[in-house]
Amino acid sequence: LPLLIAGDVLAVLTYRRHAHWPTLWRLFPAVAAGVVVGTLFLMRADDGIVRTSIGVILLLMAALTVWRRRTAEQAAEPDAVTTRAGRVKARSYGVLGGFTTMVANAGGPVMSMYLLSAGFRKLGFLGTSAFFFLIVNVSKVPFSVGLGLIDGPSLLLDAALVLFVLPGALLGKWAVDRINQRLFEQLVIAATVLGALQLLLR
Repeated sequence: LPLLIAGDVLAVLTYRRHAHWPTLWRLFPAVAAGVVVGTLFLMRADDGIVRTSIGVILLLMAALTVWRRRTAEQAAEPDAVTTRAGRVKARSYGVLGGFTTMVANAGGPVMSMYLLSAGFRKLGFLGTSAFFFLIVNVSKVPFSVGLGLIDGPSLLLDAALVLFVLPGALLGKWAVDRINQRLFEQLVIAATVLGALQLLLR
C-alpha cells in the first residue's frame, strides 16, 4: 500500500489538471462502503477465497466492458454520471472498487473499467484515477494497520523498493505520450484480464 501511494503521488503531480471532480465526488461514498465491506470480508476469508473472489470480479468487469463497447454506438461522455442510470453505475462500480482495493489492492482494474465505460479519454482517465486512488489508498492506511498488513518490517521493505517507483512512473509517462486512445483502452482491458487470470491460477 505505501508503494501504491508513492505511485499515486507521482501520477497526481503529472495528471492533476485532467481530473474530473464531479465523477470523483459521486464515487467516494460508494467506495467508502466498499472499503468497510472489504475489511469485514478480510477478517473472515482465507487467501484462496480472496484470490478467487477478486479474480472473478475482475473477469466479469472486463467482459462487461467489452460487451458494452461492442454494443454501444458511442461511449457516454464523463458527465453522464449526472443521469440516474449513470449514478447507479457509479455507485455499483464504486462499491466494487472499494471492496477490491481493500481486499487485494486490486481496485485499479475495476475503476479502470468504469472510467472506460463512462467514455473518458486518455488524459481524463489518468487524471481522475490518479486522484481517486491517492485519496482511497491514504484512507485505507488505518484499516490496513489495524489488520496487521502494515508494520515495521513491511515499511522497511517499502522504503527499499520505493526508489523503483520513479523509473516506473517515468516509463509510464513516456508510453502514454506515444500510444493512441484505442491502444490505450486495449492495454487497460488486457491488463485487467491478465491480473484476474493470475489471481485465479495461482
